[in-house]
Amino acid sequence: MTGALSRGLGRTLEWILITLMVSLTALVVIAVIFRKSGASLSFYDEVASVLLAWITYYGAALAALRRKHIGFDAVLLSIPMPVRMWFVAIGEVLVIAFFILMAWAGFRVLDVLQGETLVSLTWVPVQLTQSIIPVGAILFILAELLSLPAYWRQIAAGQSSEH
Repeated sequence: MTGALSRGLGRTLEWILITLMVSLTALVVIAVIFRKSGASLSFYDEVASVLLAWITYYGAALAALRRKHIGFDAVLLSIPMPVRMWFVAIGEVLVIAFFILMAWAGFRVLDVLQGETLVSLTWVPVQLTQSIIPVGAILFILAELLSLPAYWRQIAAGQSSEH
């Protein structure tokens, strides 16, 4: 079941990222064309920065799901076996605790931003653009939890996750 959930989340994150990257690319190309023709788009900078932030958060969740963030498997694998698994457990607890705190802070930020809109697109609520903070944190936690069993087995077997 965990494998199916992990694959489904991975595919979903991939499609979200593809959509966001294509949107950002199209926006940049269109903005350059408009600027070269002498008519700049007023919303370009604001929307491009929001799209880049969303790509970053969704990409971080996908990297967590695939265990592709920077790690120290070589150091971890040099630790004797019973202690090694304690280090893995402590590390996972710290990472998940951080992202729980980040999700909580993200929801607090959304409360503060209630009623605010983007400067250039006044019909777009800032709460929508900043919702990526708690959503990204929750996705990261989910990705960590879904990828943990396979990672746990890999580290217990003395194998690095680096390919």
